[in-house]
Amino acid sequence: MADSDINKKTVLIADDDTKNRKLFRVALQSYGYKTIEAEDGKQCVKLAKETLPDLILMDIQMPVMDGITALKTLIADPATSKIPVIAVTSYAMKGDRERFLAKGFVDYIPKPIDIKKFKEVIGKYI
Repeated sequence: MADSDINKKTVLIADDDTKNRKLFRVALQSYGYKTIEAEDGKQCVKLAKETLPDLILMDIQMPVMDGITALKTLIADPATSKIPVIAVTSYAMKGDRERFLAKGFVDYIPKPIDIKKFKEVIGKYI
């Protein structure tokens, strides 16, 4: 690991859509963060336990394990319970933000993302 990587904050991106993961990865790396990627909630939980990222971006609708179930699993484990998890989802109807915050997500970013707001929200947590 390069010295410049030692102090970089790590963001785990959990999204089953390859294009979304790439967009988030490119944006986050341009902000100076390291990224790790998961294709589903089960893989996200496994990677979170192994790497203890500083933040998780979680899609809601994913195969194998959805984002809400993955969040519940992360919250139930003392090793990962303190990692902030942001819902990043195409659910963008009135009341969705409140619904996801009530489930335990620290914040909510609707898709398609507004890149300026995306950076602002990420910056609040790491």
